[in-house]
Amino acid sequence: MLRRLVPALLGALLLTACSGTDAVDVDRAESPKLKVLNPGPQGVFRAQDRAPTPPIKGTTLDGQPLDVADMRGKVVVVNFWASWCAPCRAESLALNRVHERRSPEGVQFVGVNIKDDRTAARAFERRQLTEYPSLYDQAGIVLTRFARLAPQTPPTTLLIDRQGRVAGRFIGQVTDNQLDGPLQVLLKEPA
Repeated sequence: MLRRLVPALLGALLLTACSGTDAVDVDRAESPKLKVLNPGPQGVFRAQDRAPTPPIKGTTLDGQPLDVADMRGKVVVVNFWASWCAPCRAESLALNRVHERRSPEGVQFVGVNIKDDRTAARAFERRQLTEYPSLYDQAGIVLTRFARLAPQTPPTTLLIDRQGRVAGRFIGQVTDNQLDGPLQVLLKEPA
């Protein structure tokens, strides 16, 4: 039993030590229990099945504070990514195109860079010409809040409705065509 307990404790200590000043708020008590849902025919979860979004906040790659809760009233696209992730590189152009097309309608985009080196992540954003902010979540704390909805490796894209609820998800690489339909549905919904 001790052999199993020691590695678990060391892992917890390392996670805490690695989070440092770049840490995202780790209070998991704030995270609601998310159900695993299947999106409906329009690519979004039924309104009555949507759960409040767990906290998505911290410091961006550029050192600025960001809290997705401040975006309530807007449709938000949250993309979990890493510079070492090949599908993340492949989908970044699609995300940029949809961002450019939908941001004038009030759609906000937020990246969450996980399990990555800050320098590599910033270089990725420069190369991919990413124009929206990304939280730096090296330890993957934000992603763990979505454990029932998102695999713990990137990429995963979540859609948050105007009321701050998880309204859709894409596991793996997403295309602009996959995002556009659900975003149109969510943009028509009331705040």
